[in-house]
Amino acid sequence: MSKHLTKRAEDYSKWYNELIVKADLAENSAVRGCMVIKPYGFAIWENMQKELDRMFKETGHQNAYFPLFVPKSLFETEEKNAEGFAKECAVVTHYRLQNDPDNEGKLRVDPEAKLEEELIVRPTSEAIIWSTYKGWIQSHRDLPLLINQWANVVRWEMRTRLFLRTAEFLWQEGHTAHATKAEALAEAKQMQEVYATFAEDFMAMPVIKGAKSESERFAGADNTLTIEALMQDGKALQAGTSHFLGQNFAKAFDVKYTSKEGKQEYVWATSWGVSTRLIGGLIMTHSDDAGLVLPPKLAPIQVVIVPIYKGEEQLNAISEKVDVIVKELRAKGISVKFDDRDTFRPGAKFAEYELKGVPVRIAMG
Repeated sequence: MSKHLTKRAEDYSKWYNELIVKADLAENSAVRGCMVIKPYGFAIWENMQKELDRMFKETGHQNAYFPLFVPKSLFETEEKNAEGFAKECAVVTHYRLQNDPDNEGKLRVDPEAKLEEELIVRPTSEAIIWSTYKGWIQSHRDLPLLINQWANVVRWEMRTRLFLRTAEFLWQEGHTAHATKAEALAEAKQMQEVYATFAEDFMAMPVIKGAKSESERFAGADNTLTIEALMQDGKALQAGTSHFLGQNFAKAFDVKYTSKEGKQEYVWATSWGVSTRLIGGLIMTHSDDAGLVLPPKLAPIQVVIVPIYKGEEQLNAISEKVDVIVKELRAKGISVKFDDRDTFRPGAKFAEYELKGVPVRIAMG
């Protein structure tokens, strides 16, 4: 495959799509609107995950996991949320296939294997989580409840772009319950700050913090806080959101606690999330016509060493020196790769690592 990229000035959208494929980050899959995240792209996501997870835990949150499927009746419990996501839902109606007697080798849905209740493939997890919280929260001693999950979600998008908008994507979603409105508001604001700090300090991506207009709020939220980043094409990218849910979900799912005064009160809620869309933002913030440009804190390979040699004797001599450097760098927590493949010339390797955005390249010979 040619490594030549379309220039940003010629066709920004084409440049973006080409760069993702040629830099080996991701590709379109056999499933309409879904992507395969390749090892190099997933390594960037893992580095994002690692840092965000540390920040979440430092602010008192714990990880849990909830089902992929949401019974339709639960999904409909909070009306605004259900209405807001209705057009994006994938729905499971049957649980079994059978051989088609009229078409040998083909399968069809078994009409007798219809589910008693249809299942929504989660577009977001508020419904399943708040139905669970009803059993977890009884007293003020159970609050605050600070839970995050790393998961995949499905939103049946008609127009898709790798990382920015796909039918299935990876994300994290925090869901918290609080005794007071003030605590929940503070939580929503705190997580907006966490996202802004991550974007600016680790992605080197400047963001503007603000609140969404009423028409743009998350379905079921009283307020949605956001971080927005400006891309090279002059368009803003919503990079993360933190929602103050008020008591909407607590009332819909009857989640109450007994206060210190012995009164039954509804809890106050937040939810917040960022997704693999951040990789799209990373690409469009820094990269250029030569390829990816990755901030060192998120680059899967921070240093690559390319040997320049003639014959095995020279390569062995270089390798001895490189071993020392590699050990010293790794001891400092720096990820380093020694590319001693003999199937590519140094020039081809230089082009590959420029395309992949490796921050530091050392040539030794």
